[in-house]
Amino acid sequence: MKRLSIVIPALDEAENLARLLPELARGAAAAEVLVVDGGSRDATGPTVARHPGARLVVAARGRARQMNAGAREAAGDALLFLHADTTLPEGAVTAIERALAEPAVVGGRFDVRFDRARPVLRMVAWFMNARSRWSGICTGDQAIFVRRADFEAVGGYPDIPLMEDIELSRRLKRRGRLRALRLRVTTSARKWEREGPVRTIGLMWALRFLHFWGVAPARLHRWYYGPAKEPYP
Repeated sequence: MKRLSIVIPALDEAENLARLLPELARGAAAAEVLVVDGGSRDATGPTVARHPGARLVVAARGRARQMNAGAREAAGDALLFLHADTTLPEGAVTAIERALAEPAVVGGRFDVRFDRARPVLRMVAWFMNARSRWSGICTGDQAIFVRRADFEAVGGYPDIPLMEDIELSRRLKRRGRLRALRLRVTTSARKWEREGPVRTIGLMWALRFLHFWGVAPARLHRWYYGPAKEPYP
């Protein structure tokens, strides 16, 4: 791996970016950082401008579209897709380099933990990591990384409003191994606390089951977020 590019899709994430970008400047100083804004109405743009190590890219709204736009602008031969509310552990870049040094490995992800210490959330994180390790499917909260050549070979993220990370994982698995790193990223528990852990788990498993059986991602998105919500997970 010659250089890592970190792609961060954002929509009204100024507060999280104000915390994340300084951390990346310290822990991933050699990496290229691209924040891809999908039409924020807060101070996302000015926040990125205050951090000279980060570059703002403007794209059509939608997480898959934004991440693909960032990948097109990136100069690195390896890509890390990082949510704005997720922070990397110490040694993350080195761990990615070591994983991608194996010729059979095309990409991978980190284990995840939440930024709240509730026992139920620790249990949820454990099951997320175990399921991912068993299935070989990576999710966005786990900070997916991939060789640029393999990402481009599978066409990048599919342009769908939901399940884009699952579809990318499936395509990449046809090309090689996905490494499940034991290092843990820390992600926000806001969605889980807002919706409730049990309800969220049940809904996600139901959506994945329906997706497996061919229900259109746009319909799943409407069920999950409601008909008035634009397609941004």
